[in-house]
Amino acid sequence: MPLKSIEDISFAYGLNHYSVDKPLKDLLKTYTNLKNDFTELGKFVGSEVYESAYRVDLESRPRLVNWSASGERVDYVWIDPFEKFILNELIIKYGVNRYPFDNGTWHDHYTGIYLIGDPGVACILTITIQTAYALYKYGEGEIKERYKNLIGVGNRVEFGATWFTEPQGGSDLGANSTLAMKVSEGKYLLSGYKYFASGAGIADVSLVSAKTEKDKEGAKGLSLYLVPRYNSSGKLNYFIRRLKQKSGTNSVPTGEVELMNSEAYLIGKESEGIYYIMEDLTVSRLSNAMGALGIARKAYLEALGFARNRSAFGKKVIEYPLMIRDLLEMEVSIEGGMALAYKAINEFQKSINSRPPYSKEYHYARFLTHIAKNLTAEISSKVTQMAMEVFGGIGFLDEFPIERWHREALITPIWEGTSNIQALDMLESMIKKKAHEVYLEDLKYLVEESYDKNFTRKLFNNAIELMKWFSGLSIRDAEFYSKDFLRQQGNLLSSILLNNLAFQSGDELYDLVSKQYYRLYVEKKELELTDKYNEIISIHGGV
Repeated sequence: MPLKSIEDISFAYGLNHYSVDKPLKDLLKTYTNLKNDFTELGKFVGSEVYESAYRVDLESRPRLVNWSASGERVDYVWIDPFEKFILNELIIKYGVNRYPFDNGTWHDHYTGIYLIGDPGVACILTITIQTAYALYKYGEGEIKERYKNLIGVGNRVEFGATWFTEPQGGSDLGANSTLAMKVSEGKYLLSGYKYFASGAGIADVSLVSAKTEKDKEGAKGLSLYLVPRYNSSGKLNYFIRRLKQKSGTNSVPTGEVELMNSEAYLIGKESEGIYYIMEDLTVSRLSNAMGALGIARKAYLEALGFARNRSAFGKKVIEYPLMIRDLLEMEVSIEGGMALAYKAINEFQKSINSRPPYSKEYHYARFLTHIAKNLTAEISSKVTQMAMEVFGGIGFLDEFPIERWHREALITPIWEGTSNIQALDMLESMIKKKAHEVYLEDLKYLVEESYDKNFTRKLFNNAIELMKWFSGLSIRDAEFYSKDFLRQQGNLLSSILLNNLAFQSGDELYDLVSKQYYRLYVEKKELELTDKYNEIISIHGGV
């Protein structure tokens, strides 16, 4: 049963996490016209989901069961029954994974990931929708039909997984050594070892990368396969050697999987796997961006509640100018990240029908995704650290939820490709696909649709000058400075997007947030104390 005392140690628990978040609603109105209402989900994530994730991390982590009582190998991962209930509700009742395929968009799905916040629960939903995405777009026949169970519209709920990483290569997918041997049309036997296999022990079907012996070297020799948990004889199709012991993300089991003549089914075409994998990584990198912001938002709600409640030296902590400054920095950072992430999601939504060799719109979506993934991860790590400090000494105790949010944030710069990988992939999208040209054209439109055109034109000129400098570098120097370029260009874009939101929403407060974000991240100056600070730190009056 759920714990009964969490409301005594948490300031975020019990809030409707959708209703209090005006920037979220304004962004959804801009991109979806609020087609779907998340009020009930906001209530659910602020109560049952919040409590479940706290309990799992503290005392009820997944466990690997290798053997049945009759001596059979089962490799089953036990997860907390309350978490099982949560996952089923999120998929069936709240339809978080259903939106991109039925009565919604990717904006709606990622809103669910943001509201959930917990990266372990969100990871299970993400690897499941990644599997559904690949089957829906590139699968055929019965294989394709399995996507329905993964999004909650089939005969039963199933979970998916994406297993690409191997110990010898990490992010270098070209170093994959898992081999696929063809046994009949579309059917293969896979042998190899997957080192970071999230969802191991709970996944019904998994996407797995492998090479056939005749495949070319490197990443372009990869193919993508669907590996069921059980083979056609009803026997276990692979083995789980162990579960990882992690600092966070404990709601999702992550293990090491050994494939030994494991039955698998080809998805799409042989040797095109790297393209499908990169698409799937775009799905998860956007999830990482929104999940990072969801973590930051949860930490901020905790910090804001504590600052309002706690008294020190004769007055409430929130009345002190330094605390106002810290809360203002946290909120401005989150809103800048949200504007950037939703823009990247919107470009992905517009390019989802693109297939190899892909359209310029798809490459632009990738370009923005790399930037959004990096910046939101940095924001999450920073905001959660600041939020912990608001609590003082008790912020470091694991009996209070605030401590966990910082631990959870630290995975976001690493998951789905480290910050270095994102910078290099962004560079590749510029050199080979000219994605930056589409970006600069889009910036012109954003500036003309902004609240303060004089301000955003200045930012646009900065972006052009930055692009000219970066484009003039040698390949070696461009790689060296690519992460700095990503960060600077992303912060300029976030400032413009916030100003664009002021225009789209009619709320001039975003113009102020835009300029505060610009001071903080582009000019590297201190924030300005504004008489509108209370409106901003209360999440535009939402809390």
